[in-house]
Amino acid sequence: MSQEIKWAFAHPAERAAGTAGEGPLDRISLRDHVVEVEIGAFQAERGTTQRVCFNVVVEVTPVENILEDDVDSILSYDRVTEAIAAELADERLNLLETLAERIAERILLEPQAVRVFVRIEKLDRGPGALGVEIVRARKQAAPRRIAADKPHPQVVYLSNAAISSAHLGQWLDQLELEQRPTILCVGPGDTPRPDAGHAMAQRRIDLLAIEQNAWMLAARDPRCVVVNSRTELDWSMRHDKISVWAPSKLVLDAVDGPPVGPVDALGLVVWFARFMEAADLLIIGENLPDAPDLPLRAVAADVKVL
Repeated sequence: MSQEIKWAFAHPAERAAGTAGEGPLDRISLRDHVVEVEIGAFQAERGTTQRVCFNVVVEVTPVENILEDDVDSILSYDRVTEAIAAELADERLNLLETLAERIAERILLEPQAVRVFVRIEKLDRGPGALGVEIVRARKQAAPRRIAADKPHPQVVYLSNAAISSAHLGQWLDQLELEQRPTILCVGPGDTPRPDAGHAMAQRRIDLLAIEQNAWMLAARDPRCVVVNSRTELDWSMRHDKISVWAPSKLVLDAVDGPPVGPVDALGLVVWFARFMEAADLLIIGENLPDAPDLPLRAVAADVKVL
């Protein structure tokens, strides 16, 4: 038991050595790699960065021709730091456990990697280091989706007049007939919103106003299903469904968030279309935005309500 306690608090390299199997494996390690990042589930951890320390050990198959001194024949240390950087840049996360899992998964995609130990610790959340350590082997790593298989949806912005229009059902009929992954976006409703007098609180209120309007759209037609997570969006796109984007989760969790606030509804939708790598952006009931990098279409800029 005392040996296991020693492994628990020592560098993961000692745990790797102590739990090694019979076959010979080499190890590469990253020690005390500290990055400032925004992460955490608590409200106090949003909008600010904290120091996070990474210790990683990767067990790899031995290199047969190391004397050739060829960097392409080994698992480079850069692959470890690149895996950390890539997962930190992908999206804002709440849990260290999720981050550790994704880093391990990415590292185990390397052909030489057999087993990986990932320890992540928050250095600024208390008098000590608070963290998690996981161990994953190649056979435990779930296959990552091929990037080329990623769907590219059409994003459709509906103005408030378009939501209330008698033509809404006809527009949805046409979108459904196209059998393409489609994501509908809306802005806040026309009702006044509370003035919080605080930027972060107001941002939440404005995002919730958009989500309220998304649910109003969903009430108009059962084909409009409100979704808020990337997982739900991906599932909907893969089944060529029509979904309505509720923006709070993606906006608040984004590493490189939108350059505009929620009150600029069309600007937020342009950011979302880029984020989703949309095939095109269709605007119903509003003039086209200035977005030369996106294929844009407009339908009925002037819409009469019911």
